[in-house]
Amino acid sequence: MKAKHIAVLAEKDLKRVVREPASLLMLLIFPLMLNLAFGVAFGGVGSSGPSDFQIGLVNLDASSSHPEWAGRLIGNLTSTDGILLKQYLDNASGQSDLIQGNLDAFIVIPNGFGNSCESFWAAPTNASQWTNTTIGLYVDSGSMIATSAVPAIVQQVVLRTMFGDVRTSVDLPVVISSPALIAASTYSQWDFMAPGMFAFAAMFITMTVAQSMTTEREGGLLKRLAATPMTNSEYMLGQTISNMAIAVVQVMIILLTAFLIGYRPATNAAGLAFAAAILVAFSLVSVGFGLIAATISKSADIATGAAFIFIMPQMFLGSFVPLGGLAETVGVFMPSKYVTDALTTLFLRGAPIATLSIWVDFTIVLVTGVVVVLLGILMFGKVGKK
Repeated sequence: MKAKHIAVLAEKDLKRVVREPASLLMLLIFPLMLNLAFGVAFGGVGSSGPSDFQIGLVNLDASSSHPEWAGRLIGNLTSTDGILLKQYLDNASGQSDLIQGNLDAFIVIPNGFGNSCESFWAAPTNASQWTNTTIGLYVDSGSMIATSAVPAIVQQVVLRTMFGDVRTSVDLPVVISSPALIAASTYSQWDFMAPGMFAFAAMFITMTVAQSMTTEREGGLLKRLAATPMTNSEYMLGQTISNMAIAVVQVMIILLTAFLIGYRPATNAAGLAFAAAILVAFSLVSVGFGLIAATISKSADIATGAAFIFIMPQMFLGSFVPLGGLAETVGVFMPSKYVTDALTTLFLRGAPIATLSIWVDFTIVLVTGVVVVLLGILMFGKVGKK
C-alpha cells in the first residue's frame, strides 16, 4: 500500500467536489440550511415525549423520630405510574448519575421531613407551630419533558403522602425546591433538539459517498483504475480521506451555524472541542456506511436507496426524535445515539469534559467508524473494481 497512491486519489475526489457546484451545494450548504431551518422553526416551541421517568432518591430522614413519613413518600413515588424509582445511599452518587444522564430527576428527602409532617397534623391550622423543610428536587437539564412534568408529579405525590389523596392547593410545612433552579426550564425546543440535529446532519454524507463512488463505477473510472498498480485498499482509503476532509468542514459549518442563530451550549471551549471530535468520529461511521452502500450498488439511484437503509434507522432511533419502549432498546445499536447522548450531556447538562459517560460514547463511535470502514474495504475487495 503506497501513501502516494492514496493521496492522489483523495486529491482527485476533492477536486471533483469543488468543480461540481451541485456536489458542493449538497455537502456544504445542506447542513447550513438544515440547521437554520430547524433552529428558526423550533426556537421556542414546546414538545411532548416519553412518559416514564427514571428518578433517583436519597432519604436523609431515615434515622429521625418519625421515619414513617419518608417511607410513605417513597412508597407513593414507587406506586406512581410513569416513575421508576432508584434509591441511593448518598447525595453525591445520585447527583453523579443525574449529570451523566442516567436519571431524569433526583430527589433529596431532608432530615426533619417526618417532623414537619407531624407538626402539621399537630396544628393543621396554625402555621406558626410547623417545622418547615424543603425537599430537594434536581431535574435533568438535558430532558425537556422531565423539566416540565417531574416537578408537578412530585408535588402531587407529596400531597398524597400528607393527606392520602390529591389536593390541588394547600399550605404545607413541606415544600419542593423551586423549579427555577433547574437550568433547562429556560431552554427552547431547539436547545433540546440541537445535539441530535448535529448527528442528523452528519449522516447524509453516507448518501454522497455512495452516489459518488457508484457514479465513478458507471463512468468506467474503476475499470481504468483496475489496470493501474493501485490496490482496492488504496482506492477505498483515498475515498475515506477525501470524504473525511469534507466531513470536517461540514462539522465546522454545523457548529458555526448553530452559534449564529443563537445556540449557546452549557459547556466551555474544551466541551466544544470534544463535540467537534465526536462529530468527526461519527462522520467516519457515515463515510464507512457510504462505502458499503456503494459497494453493493450497481447504479447511483440504487446507491441512494442503499444509503437510506443506513440513514433512516439512525435518524429515527438515535438523533433528535424522542424514544421510548422498544425504540429506545433498539436505539442502543445506532451509532448516532451515542453522539446525541454525549452532546446532550455536554450541551444541556453542563457536564465537565472529564465525565466518563461521554468518553465511553466517543470510544463506541470511533471504534464503530473504524470497523465499518474496514468492513467496506473488505467488501470492496470481494466485489473488485468492476
